[in-house]
Amino acid sequence: MLTRIRHILEMIRISHTLFALPFALLATLLACRLLGAESALKQGVVQHADENHAAVTRVSVTRNPSWTELRQLVHEFPDVRRPVFVWPWVRIVGILLCMVAGRSAAMAFNRLADRKIDALNPRTADRHLPTGILSVGSVAAFAALASVGFVASTLLFLPNRLPLYLSVPMLLFLLGYSYSKRFTMLAHFWLGGALGLAPVLAWIGLRGEQVITNPWDLVPVIILGGAVKLWVAGFDIIYACQDVEFDREHGLHSIPARWGVKPALDLAATCHLGMMVLLLAIPLVYPLIGWLWWFGVAAIAILLVYEHRLVNPDDLARVNTAFFNVNAVVSVGLLIVGAASLWI
Repeated sequence: MLTRIRHILEMIRISHTLFALPFALLATLLACRLLGAESALKQGVVQHADENHAAVTRVSVTRNPSWTELRQLVHEFPDVRRPVFVWPWVRIVGILLCMVAGRSAAMAFNRLADRKIDALNPRTADRHLPTGILSVGSVAAFAALASVGFVASTLLFLPNRLPLYLSVPMLLFLLGYSYSKRFTMLAHFWLGGALGLAPVLAWIGLRGEQVITNPWDLVPVIILGGAVKLWVAGFDIIYACQDVEFDREHGLHSIPARWGVKPALDLAATCHLGMMVLLLAIPLVYPLIGWLWWFGVAAIAILLVYEHRLVNPDDLARVNTAFFNVNAVVSVGLLIVGAASLWI
């Protein structure tokens, strides 16, 4: 049993959760910091209202401020600028369980859907299903169990019902990616969208009530999710350059197979440039993030330049280095920098 569990964890590459989990955790920190600021702001307005009743008419203590109001009030109320966090621990546990269960279900289902293709591809022929290390039945059972776990984990967000309502559509979107390369070369962006939704859904899990009353509350995390989408799509395009001939031979769709390696690498670089633009835009709509964010974004830009220098159309031998090592540093590094910029 333990051997089978180990093989399943190897199959879904549980360690690669590093690619998505840090962004969900970053969104969690942003949401918890905002909850703390709103709490401090309400207390600050009440305290300030004793001295100047005009403040009460300008900002109501019974509602959360808009982003425009928050940017102004960050400078007016010292309590708001302090690194105060509100930690809804049950919901945070729900985010972690949903991330692990959702990714596990998607990876297991992907291995099931691609098992015949993987058996034909020399690069993937040694995976667990083509070699018979794991049976189709055991992987299917694991995928089903993880799917149920994903939906069940959303119950931890109650009375916030949005995660529960969104759980099945989100799960279908995750699983649907496995068939996308059979009919569209934009499969890279489907994968990017799947990972880009992680921070958005984490935010909804913590702030679903605020999102219902004010959908604009999602703006900062939608920008973060867009950055994640472009980042993932870019490195997935790079990764797909390894299978250009195989994809063409077997009628699979990818941007490198359609356009060639050089144009694909150029598009990947463009995606990563777009990612940087979106990361730079986050402080414009989220005024609680500190100056350290800018240095973190600059460091990520350097890492992405290094990633693209590792790979060129005539030498794809270092794709795995670019894919695994550099991108793991990007995701974990942005989480660390984001957390520090919220504290400073």
